[in-house]
Amino acid sequence: MMKKPIDPGIGSHQRNERIEKLQSIVREAIKEQELILNNLANPPHEAISRGQRLADKVASFGGSWAFIIAFFIVLAIWITYNATVPKGDEFDPYPFILMNLVLSCIAALQAPVIMMSQNRQEEKDRKRSENDYLINLKAELELRSLHQKMDLLIQDEIRSLSEAQEGQLSFIQAMDQKLDRLLKASIGHS
Repeated sequence: MMKKPIDPGIGSHQRNERIEKLQSIVREAIKEQELILNNLANPPHEAISRGQRLADKVASFGGSWAFIIAFFIVLAIWITYNATVPKGDEFDPYPFILMNLVLSCIAALQAPVIMMSQNRQEEKDRKRSENDYLINLKAELELRSLHQKMDLLIQDEIRSLSEAQEGQLSFIQAMDQKLDRLLKASIGHS
């Protein structure tokens, strides 16, 4: 029993449709990736108030070596002046009560301002970590998509190889039958 040869036009049409589908998936993935990269390269500018800007500057300066050194110098001058001037000319005699009051006020005002800046920085870090998570998720989805595309291509390739093999087998069987008929005909004529 001879198998009917498979029409190569049908398989190649289906294959072309699959390839076109894969190409459209790749184009969409590239567009999505460009959108994400554009958003990451040019993040939207956040609107911050004057108070937030001031809090950032105070926190930046208050946590710097320049502030620590300047503060130490001011305290050293304060203490030295008040300890060395003649009695009655000092503005804050020992035990430096005014200096303690000034230091307490600075600490009381600086702490909440620094906390405000830290809260803003924490919010920025949270958004950055969310972006990192989304990028990692996107990469994972892309890998899965690539695996699916590869599986689809492999299945398509196996199918077309199987179809080609069936066609070749049918051709060989047909050739074998013709050869058998020719042998029988040549043996019958001898």
